[in-house]
Amino acid sequence: MQRIFVGDVQGCASELQELLERARGRFGSEFELWQVGDLVNRGPDSLCVLETARELRDAGRARLVLGNHELGLLRVFAGQRALEPGDTYGDVLAAGDAAGWIDWLRRLPLVEVADLGPQRFAMIHAGVDPGWDLAELVAKARAIEARLQAPDRREAFSFLAEPPRAGSLRDALARLTRCRSAALDGSWSAEPPGTPRARGAERASQLEPWHRLWRERGHDFALVYGHWALQGLHVEPRLRGLDTACVHHGRNGIRGRLTAWLPDPASATPFGVPDEHFWHAAARRVYGAR
Repeated sequence: MQRIFVGDVQGCASELQELLERARGRFGSEFELWQVGDLVNRGPDSLCVLETARELRDAGRARLVLGNHELGLLRVFAGQRALEPGDTYGDVLAAGDAAGWIDWLRRLPLVEVADLGPQRFAMIHAGVDPGWDLAELVAKARAIEARLQAPDRREAFSFLAEPPRAGSLRDALARLTRCRSAALDGSWSAEPPGTPRARGAERASQLEPWHRLWRERGHDFALVYGHWALQGLHVEPRLRGLDTACVHHGRNGIRGRLTAWLPDPASATPFGVPDEHFWHAAARRVYGAR
């Protein structure tokens, strides 16, 4: 079974279908979609993307993790935040079974763990604490998932409304779905290093890309992630960052595309470099407000 890892779709249904049609032509039904979160928002067809992903998952041929835009949809549904300029959740919220989609989304995992050949890896949406080993990453994710998957969705919404205090599960959820930079003192930011809005502006010079600090720890597992559109495709040993800004096409000259990574299932070093096992679907048009 060929695993196909896909970056942030964000409602770009046509580009996702292009990659899936190519996969069907090459592998028939012998492939499995692994998607790094942010299926929805900012693009035009969030509901269509969800339907496609759910069909594959129900057939046992997809693994998905929650991204920050799925959490944003949950919070809009819960009345915890208003729709913002550029949000395109409307087709999901207007669906006759909108509540069913909300419950389906909140039951998705935050991390998927498996092996590629001899290499253990985890798929997340955004980032991790550089000090977490795989066991701690999974333990935190499962504890958060238990809160989000509570039988009464009001309990899940109550958890989402908690402030992300340092060291809390709510902070770990924010890091897993929003982190781009981190510092050696354990602090982190949703902003890239060096940007004025980075959390703890007085320590902005101490912030680095989270994955740089993670690599320095010498972890023996690998990570597949998304979220960082302006960083683009990130290929390093034991790291694959797959958000290539499809929904941001045309912003500041960006040539957006949706990227799929198809590691060789027979390779002894699937996370090695260089790596040419990528497919790309060019963005069809400029999407939404910026």
